[in-house]
Amino acid sequence: MAVRHQLIRTPPESVWAVLADGSRYQDWVVGTDHSRPLDDTWPQVGSAIAYTARLGPWKLDSHTVVRRCVPTRELELEVDSGRLGTVRVALELRPWGAHTLVLVDEHPLGGPAGRLHNTVLDVFLQLRHRDMLSRLAEATENDGAGENDGAAGGDTAVKSAGEK
Repeated sequence: MAVRHQLIRTPPESVWAVLADGSRYQDWVVGTDHSRPLDDTWPQVGSAIAYTARLGPWKLDSHTVVRRCVPTRELELEVDSGRLGTVRVALELRPWGAHTLVLVDEHPLGGPAGRLHNTVLDVFLQLRHRDMLSRLAEATENDGAGENDGAAGGDTAVKSAGEK
């Protein structure tokens, strides 16, 4: 199961401010080269972001749609990866003292990734999540909106159930 947790040393409102800013999607989503909101309603349910992802010489232009939103608590996205299929990415923000415990859960919904979903893909997603959560922590803490004691990088990840 591709679930990962990380403690981010800012309050949930600071983490949410980054997630709720559609122009900052590329700041925390791994592989995203450029992004822009498609309307002024992000992150309301049904709103979308257009993005460009790059992997070496390949480029993919697509979009992400908000499927569920509970401000300062939950954001669920459906990422359209073109011919690769669609993916559900759920982010949950839990107050943890003065900080935020962020949980990310990602699962393919359809397309080849959905049909071929296995433990090898989950390992790849775990690595991607580690990088994504570190980028989210960095983006949040660099805003200066929260308390930064320098310990919010990948080393602060809380291992999910079944992870060694």
